[in-house]
Amino acid sequence: MIVKIENLHKSFKDVKAVDDISFCVKEGELFAFLGVNGAGKSTTINIISGILQKDSGKALICGEDLDKNIDKIKSNIGIVFQNSVLDKKLSGYDNLKYRAALYGIFGTDFKNRLKEMTELLDLKDILKRPINKLSGGQKRRLDIARALIHNPKLLILDEPTTGLDPKTRITVWSVIDKLRSEQGLTVFLTTHYMEEASDSDYVVILDSGKIATEGTPHELKNKYANDYIKFYNKKDEAEEFFVGLGKHIRKERDFILVKLDSTNEVPKYIAQKPEIFDDFEVLKGNMDDVFLNVTGKDLKEV
Repeated sequence: MIVKIENLHKSFKDVKAVDDISFCVKEGELFAFLGVNGAGKSTTINIISGILQKDSGKALICGEDLDKNIDKIKSNIGIVFQNSVLDKKLSGYDNLKYRAALYGIFGTDFKNRLKEMTELLDLKDILKRPINKLSGGQKRRLDIARALIHNPKLLILDEPTTGLDPKTRITVWSVIDKLRSEQGLTVFLTTHYMEEASDSDYVVILDSGKIATEGTPHELKNKYANDYIKFYNKKDEAEEFFVGLGKHIRKERDFILVKLDSTNEVPKYIAQKPEIFDDFEVLKGNMDDVFLNVTGKDLKEV
């Protein structure tokens, strides 16, 4: 295990920010850690990375006890924060050079590592430019390079693609996927984009400092999300048919949604009433449904 957390607690006065949580992250895994703002995600990350002290509990990070070897743990972790931590007055090159120096990477070793990061993240045209002259996507690529410059075992991504355009988001994830497949990098992700969580190996959902549920995306969708048939034509006929079967119907301007217990029901309905199935689609439940049903909150709105 790269991360093993047992009975972790952290309070701020009367607020239990992290309330007796336990979880594990396997080596090479993409682990999604989800929750609304204030659920305890950032507090947990700050404890794992040594920024914040826990009140109680046990944490093993990259095989090291958090209470005994925090310096070794920090050398094995890279963090991409939601807000850029690059020095805006310096160039990208200087930001990476000074960051590498903190880990004892100098001279030829730095040049070699910089070359790897430049090729991986397409940094050639932006290294010499001041940070305050770069776009959000360019800064994000440098943030990732900064987090990876010392070749960590665990990469923590705290909402890494928030505010980025779709093209840059794709670029960021292609780099992360490449590192995972080629180097076995373990990624600990927080995100408000549920499609990113859907691609993870394992998901933990926090609510008010506690773990509300956990499992693989497939397990969670089967347990908490609903499947639907979406009708664009023959809406009135479809509604009448499914209301007669006691199904829940949701009306929208251009379509209706029929809530299913399982997509396995669809062939039976087509056989019973084929004439209404001329313009429809079957929708599997997604991670947005999971989060809403587990917490009662829409992650996109908080």
